[in-house]
Amino acid sequence: MAIRDWKDKLPVNKLSLNKSGALLKPTGSPLRRLMLPGLPLVLIALLSLSWYWSREPALMPMPTTTGPQVTGALTTITLINVTTVLLEKPGGYLSNDITPPGLWLDNIPQWEYGVIIQVRDLSKALREAFSRSQSQSQEDKDLSLAEPRLNFNHTSWIMPRTEAEYRKGLDYLRSYHARLQDADALDAQFYARADNLSYWLGTVQNRLGSLSQRLGASVGQKRINTDLAGDAEARQSTPKPSELEIKTPWRELDDVFYESRGTTWALVHFLKAVDRDFEAVLRKKNAQVSLRQIIRELEATQAPLFSPMILNGSGFGVLPNHSLTMASYISRANAAIIDLRELLERG
Repeated sequence: MAIRDWKDKLPVNKLSLNKSGALLKPTGSPLRRLMLPGLPLVLIALLSLSWYWSREPALMPMPTTTGPQVTGALTTITLINVTTVLLEKPGGYLSNDITPPGLWLDNIPQWEYGVIIQVRDLSKALREAFSRSQSQSQEDKDLSLAEPRLNFNHTSWIMPRTEAEYRKGLDYLRSYHARLQDADALDAQFYARADNLSYWLGTVQNRLGSLSQRLGASVGQKRINTDLAGDAEARQSTPKPSELEIKTPWRELDDVFYESRGTTWALVHFLKAVDRDFEAVLRKKNAQVSLRQIIRELEATQAPLFSPMILNGSGFGVLPNHSLTMASYISRANAAIIDLRELLERG
C-alpha cells in the first residue's frame, strides 16, 4: 500500500513505475524528442547561410551598348546596377534584418552602408548637377523623386521597409534612363561638363579623406590640431587641444574596414562609367590617364581577404594591419582625385 500511495502522488507523464515498483526513465514530450536532434542541424544550416551571405559581390563587367552611346546613359545604368546588386545579392539586403542569420552578421551590413553612401552621393549629383544645365534650371522630375527614396533610413525593417523604398528609387532611375535614351524626350538631359564632374569628385574626395583618417587611426596616433590652419581669423564653435590622441575603438576596426570595401567597390564602377560618359572632357584636359590610375588604386582594395578576421598589428610589427593597407590605397586614390579636380578646374 505504501508503494501504491507514493506512486499516486507522482506527477502525471513525468515519472512511472513498473510492476515491481522500480522507477522508469521519463519519456518527455514528443515535441521535445523531435526538437533536440534537430537543433544541431538548424545551427549548421544557419552557420552555412552566414558564410554564404557574408561573401562580398565581385566587381561587375561594365554594361555593353549597341549603337550610338547616349551621354549619361552608362553612368545612370551603372547606378541602377550597383543598387540592384545591393538588394539582390545572396541573402538580399541585410542591414535591417531582425532574424538569424542576418541578425548576427556584422561585416556585410557595413559593406552595404559603404555602397549606399556612394549611391546616395551619385544620385544627389545626378539631381543637382549632371541633369541641369545651370543652377537656375529646373530639376528632373524622376531624379527629384529617386534621391529621397535612396536616402531613406537604411535599417528600417517595417512600415516601410528599406528595400521597398530603394526599389521605388530604382523605378524612378529606370524611368529617367528610358527618357534619356528617347530622342523625343527633350526634358531628360545629362550634361557631361568639367564643372559637373568636379562637383561630384569633390564629394568623393571628402568621403575618401574621412575613411583614410579612420583607417589610419587603427593603431592610435598623436596628431597636431590643424582644424584652423591657413586662416589666422578662423574660429570654431568648441575649442580643441593643440594635440589630439586619435584611435579607432577596437570593436569598430572591422566596421570601418568593410565600409571602406563597400565604398571603393561602388566607386570602381561609377568611375569606369564616368570615364566613358565624360570621355571628351577628360581627353581635352588630358586627364584620362589620371582617372584610370585612380580606378587602378581602388581596384586593389578589392583583393581577396584570406584572413578570417581583420588584423590590427602595429605599423612595423610582426602581424599585418589590414586597416593601414586599405588606408594606403585610399589615400593614394584620394590624392589623385585632388589633382584631377585641379586639372578639371583649369581653363
